[in-house]
Amino acid sequence: MNKVVLTGRLTRDPEMRSLSSGKAVTQFSIATNEYIGQGKEKAEFHNIVTWDRLAQTCGEFLGKGQQVAVEGRLQTRSWDDDRGVRHWKTEVVASHVEMLSGRRKKDYADASAANALAQQAAGYAEGDVDAEEAAAIAAAAEPLTEDSEAAALAEDEDEAETVAA
Repeated sequence: MNKVVLTGRLTRDPEMRSLSSGKAVTQFSIATNEYIGQGKEKAEFHNIVTWDRLAQTCGEFLGKGQQVAVEGRLQTRSWDDDRGVRHWKTEVVASHVEMLSGRRKKDYADASAANALAQQAAGYAEGDVDAEEAAAIAAAAEPLTEDSEAAALAEDEDEAETVAA
């Protein structure tokens, strides 16, 4: 039986690409720790490969430092380089990846920036800034949905037509 189960942290952001066949593939590496006694740890690094829908999900939602659980199988590839030297690489081909540490750091930064804008808008609403400016700041702090993006594009087009006229 060829089955691997690992829990560790991503050492870098995943690299996602599409093959000429249209299949998505994402590669990343995770670090795991082995406790060897007397409070000492030994780090091991594992290359992970995901395919198709799982690859798209990993590329979109995973980030460096995030803790994940990976389940899959070991696969060893070999190839000859330009000089004729044979290389070997063993990877985990993941069939299941579970996020254990929640959202990635970039999402937290986006959320905190939105909260800062909302607080700034609240401060302006109480102060001497006009209501229109405070409403614009508050609107900028709200996350965009597909409907609000379409409305914003329509408003931009209307403004462009007004300026052109």
